[in-house]
Amino acid sequence: KLMYKDKCGTGYENSTRAIFQGAGEYDIPIIKPTKITENKFIGFNEILSSKQSDCGVHFFLDDYQFQRLWNTPDRYIEKLQNFNCVLSPDFSLYADYPKALQIYNHYRKHWIGAYLQLYGIEVIPTICWSDEKSFEWCFDGEPIGGTVAVSSVGTQKNKIAKELFLKGYKEMIERLQPETIIFYGRVPEECIGNIINIKSFQEKFRRSK
Repeated sequence: KLMYKDKCGTGYENSTRAIFQGAGEYDIPIIKPTKITENKFIGFNEILSSKQSDCGVHFFLDDYQFQRLWNTPDRYIEKLQNFNCVLSPDFSLYADYPKALQIYNHYRKHWIGAYLQLYGIEVIPTICWSDEKSFEWCFDGEPIGGTVAVSSVGTQKNKIAKELFLKGYKEMIERLQPETIIFYGRVPEECIGNIINIKSFQEKFRRSK
């Protein structure tokens, strides 16, 4: 349910573009489920220069490379409509970020996802978490079933980081029951599910050396 929309407004934090039906304590915009799958992706930072469009678009990049999508989303709608699917942008949820900032980034991810769906774009929700405290809200707005995406990049560097990743992954499986998981980066052997593994840029780079 779209509660309010005024495309002409530039507005504060996109609030005059759209306010979507929300989930949970923080009214996180709801992303509708999709069953579309994809095994070829390019980064959002490539969409304006790439001639390839028979693929999906991912946001497993540094946040500054897609902050512009939040700042001026209408600029990219027509371009993103050319691709098979678009992952929701995973604005960073680092455990040492203040809780308010983590929730804000979760909200922004979902607002963008819902906004792209408004324009007929197939959106695969990217599931993100930080520590166990984030489980209270980090799954709000995510669809049950269907296809989801996750990334293990940067989460396997030490024992604590890996344990947090695996706890969040298990929580995701239990709460969201995804049919398919698009997995960007190395898949730990503990991870279960119908996984489509996408090699990260770092893995491709190591293999080419």
